[in-house]
Amino acid sequence: MSVARLPLPDATEVVKQQPWTWPWWKPARGDGATFFWMVLIHVTALVGLIVAPIPGWKVLAAAAALHFMGGLGTTVAFHRGIAHKSVKLNPVVRNVLTFFCMLNGSGSPLSWAANHRLHHAKSDTPEDVSSPRVGGFWWSHLRWLWQAGAAPIKRYCKDIDTPAYRFWTRAQIPLCALGFLIGLPFGLKAFFWMGAIRLVFALHAQCFVNSACHMKKGVGPEEATAMNLRWLALMHFFQGENWHQNHHDRPGSARSASPPRSWTSAGTRSCCSRSWAWPRTSAAPTSSNRSTSRPRAPSREPSSALPSGARRRRVWEPSQSSHPHCRWAS
Repeated sequence: MSVARLPLPDATEVVKQQPWTWPWWKPARGDGATFFWMVLIHVTALVGLIVAPIPGWKVLAAAAALHFMGGLGTTVAFHRGIAHKSVKLNPVVRNVLTFFCMLNGSGSPLSWAANHRLHHAKSDTPEDVSSPRVGGFWWSHLRWLWQAGAAPIKRYCKDIDTPAYRFWTRAQIPLCALGFLIGLPFGLKAFFWMGAIRLVFALHAQCFVNSACHMKKGVGPEEATAMNLRWLALMHFFQGENWHQNHHDRPGSARSASPPRSWTSAGTRSCCSRSWAWPRTSAAPTSSNRSTSRPRAPSREPSSALPSGARRRRVWEPSQSSHPHCRWAS
């Protein structure tokens, strides 16, 4: 969701200046490009709703398909595959999903993962750069994107700070431009709906996870604020990111951000069954057995705890101990 060129000011230092007290239009040093991008897509989307309020089913279907693929890139690649490493993706699948995710305006995998890991490490504290507990709804929903700086890559993403991921950081601005202009060859309605209107819709769908999903009522100052929001599933096309409390309860799980029957859970199973991805606790299939075997997920219960004749329940999530979250909080 950021289009600024790195390096940006360290978010752990910017937070000491209490940027949520700044005027909303004042970006952090080096983050003016992100603020310009936000203004550009919102103004263009508003003009599009006035000029072309009815896009036609073909244009709407194309915009929805791009949104769906971008959302899949966020939840499967950026979130589970890169930030939490709860699934290991085939590199081709990971790069395809990354492309669509960045086409949706979600930023580079390095910046996304760093911000997300910081969020889990410092959740609901002033150091959590997108917490509504500190700055209120609009701070956590939008303003932090251009006022909070960036989570330090060297601290939060040292394990993935490689040329393969830095390539996507260099490609970020061209891909943002492509996402904005992708509908232009197909006419004015496609320009607005496949471009700015889609980008604004995708932006707010993601931002509600930072804001609305962390505004649980009646919690104390030391209690977690994460909550699940059923209505947000509509904006996410039922991909599972709206089950945010589930995710905070088990951040290392490949599927517990969503119920078993959601698109995300079904997609994770499908990927595992086709060797496109596999849970981190299972060994990656070798070339000799890839076509004939699938990873076997561990049972929640030890065999000794199962009553006689009971059927062992299979789950599609890695052990919580595989999650490296504890390293980021130090």
